[in-house]
Amino acid sequence: MSNKLPLQTPNLTAQNIDKIAALFPNCITEMLDEEKSTPDHKVYKRGINFELLKQMLSPDVVDGDEAYEFTWVGKKASIVEANKPIRKTLRPCPEESKNWDDTENLYIEGDNLEVLKLLQESYLGKVKMIYIDPPYNTGNDFIYADDFMRSQDEENRQMGMYDEDENRLFKNNDSNGRFHSDWCSMMYSRLMLARNLLTDDGVIFISIDDNECANLLKICEDIFSKECFVADISWQRTYSPRNDSLGIVREVEHLVAFSKQNNWMPNKLPRSNEMDGKYKNPDNDVAPWTSSDPCAADAFTHQGMVYAIQHPFTGQLLYPSDTAHWRYKQEDMLAYMQGWCPYELKDLDDAEQRAKICGVSSDSVRSDVKGIVLSLSLEESRRLAQKVYDNGPWPRFYFTKGGQGGIRRKTYLDTVGGKLPTNFWPYDEVGHTDEAKKEIKNLFDGTAPFDTPKPVRLVERILTIATDENSLILDFFSGSATTAHAVMKKNAEDNGKRKYILVQLQEKSNLPQYDTLCDIGKERIRRAGDKLYETLKTGGKDYQHIAKNINTAPRKTFASDDGQTSFEVPIIPARWGKADETAENQKLADSLDIGFRVFKLDDTNMKDVYYSAEEYSQTNLEELESNIKEDRTDLDLLFGCLLDWGLPLSMPYRSEKIGSCTVHTYAPGDAALNVPDALIACFDSNVPENVIKEIAKRKPRRAVFRDSSFASSPEKINVFEIFKLYAPDTDVKVI
Repeated sequence: MSNKLPLQTPNLTAQNIDKIAALFPNCITEMLDEEKSTPDHKVYKRGINFELLKQMLSPDVVDGDEAYEFTWVGKKASIVEANKPIRKTLRPCPEESKNWDDTENLYIEGDNLEVLKLLQESYLGKVKMIYIDPPYNTGNDFIYADDFMRSQDEENRQMGMYDEDENRLFKNNDSNGRFHSDWCSMMYSRLMLARNLLTDDGVIFISIDDNECANLLKICEDIFSKECFVADISWQRTYSPRNDSLGIVREVEHLVAFSKQNNWMPNKLPRSNEMDGKYKNPDNDVAPWTSSDPCAADAFTHQGMVYAIQHPFTGQLLYPSDTAHWRYKQEDMLAYMQGWCPYELKDLDDAEQRAKICGVSSDSVRSDVKGIVLSLSLEESRRLAQKVYDNGPWPRFYFTKGGQGGIRRKTYLDTVGGKLPTNFWPYDEVGHTDEAKKEIKNLFDGTAPFDTPKPVRLVERILTIATDENSLILDFFSGSATTAHAVMKKNAEDNGKRKYILVQLQEKSNLPQYDTLCDIGKERIRRAGDKLYETLKTGGKDYQHIAKNINTAPRKTFASDDGQTSFEVPIIPARWGKADETAENQKLADSLDIGFRVFKLDDTNMKDVYYSAEEYSQTNLEELESNIKEDRTDLDLLFGCLLDWGLPLSMPYRSEKIGSCTVHTYAPGDAALNVPDALIACFDSNVPENVIKEIAKRKPRRAVFRDSSFASSPEKINVFEIFKLYAPDTDVKVI
């Protein structure tokens, strides 16, 4: 077995073949490897007999072109591209980071397709929520090549928009099918990889407008399955629709949501004072309540819950409405009714009545269902029930109109929790585009470096319904870094420990003081984090009161960009309802993670050392004394190993001297709790035996060295023997 780290992303195609082989070994066959074969030497590789696989998966084989599917030119290539391994790495940049040693947030610069590939091992199944705001493909915003960023002119030339005489051939607009195909391919490969990163209870939200919403829904159904569709949410992006638009004014944008599995449920939203005001307590019960339906649908399948209940005031036999049944089984309902007066179960010979409710014949309705009737006389039962009605509290099932009306059920305020989100989000709840621009301008001294940012409140709403306090959030179209801002703000509100990973292409900035959009995004996070920190430090926050008081909060009026209209947003006081507590405020501020570790996508740390036998020379051999590029630091190598070993990039680490060697310990353990270090690395040359022994005695989970750290093969073998002696469970690798 090789002890070398591969230092490239996993071959997802090979992994998928392994999974199919485990389930359907008879579907695995051999096929010619055209890349490695020569006329004189045939090389074979594993393949899949897809016809047999289809037969294994269905009793009816889908043949021909009549299968329902969504496809476009380039779909197959996008799948291949998503599965293709790469030799890339992420290079740490502590100097561009904020609170490098302490933060658990990541900001990654580079092409998101390649970054997603690199994250497959470290963050597989660990991301609770993904939010992305990709290019909308409106005709001027989509220039996103899979190899790297290209200029519009370069893109035009690649797509054949000029003839040999440099004449423009066509405009790449939405009437060009290739235009949609390019966008679909770009999204498909990235969403394939993104799905792998979601937890089983994870969910993705994607901002989009009408241009590609239909295609996006089909792509997501293809990748996540139709059963995992959560919602197509309409976000009211503008508070003042334009009257000069052609046709129907577009007032909303879409938030398309899909889950990893089909049983996803959102968290409830906070309740308003208006909602709580509907709950009263007229009978002096233990908690406020409101009236609700005592019945539920589908009597046909719940015949045992269709029965008579005798009214304690009128003596009338009450039944559920047609096709409905009582919400509780009979023994539970009997207990509730005995809170009014004594009741008992009795045969009533009412099969015909119950059959009508259940929608069946009287011969087929259940015959063993009894009625709940009064045990005492109607006069005595009424006297006892009236006493309960006058003095309270009433039982869970009560009677309206002073006891003379129909039966209803109490639903208590302390049991309902918050409110379920709907698929329409108005701007007064989640913000709008003008609010988003004002947020950016307030941070950048009146300058708006982004054209179409999203409001923080919009992403906060997503965080509220889709995450818990310790969730990991991913945004691989980071743009203006609104997601980072929203995560920090949400953590400040509920003292959460949410962490984010942001990915952004190094697109050119239109501001002279910033080279790229990444520079602007990082600066936005710094400024927003500092502002949140100061707010907490100086006033703290009691956010328990915010949800209930948001509707009565003071409002601030902002003018729109056109100067014709204005809008209001709620202003949340620094500490709502609490006195200033300096020590507590400082503690809250210090617990907020406002930092981020910066990484930049780059080529592999390793040299290209692939030569045929006849190509080797003395010069080659001298160069191969070290297989690591000269410009790479220990930190580059350490984090490269983390990616290859599938470890997160956000854990703490320390460096120390053992003898003359520098040793790095990543994710230090706790000896007192018998928790080993996650990884110990030493990248020095000629590592002496005493250093090897010291590392081995610490018994880390993993240990890694440079291949060139050892002068000879016997010395390398000796390293593994030392670990077998002192730390047999340690996984030892070299690079």
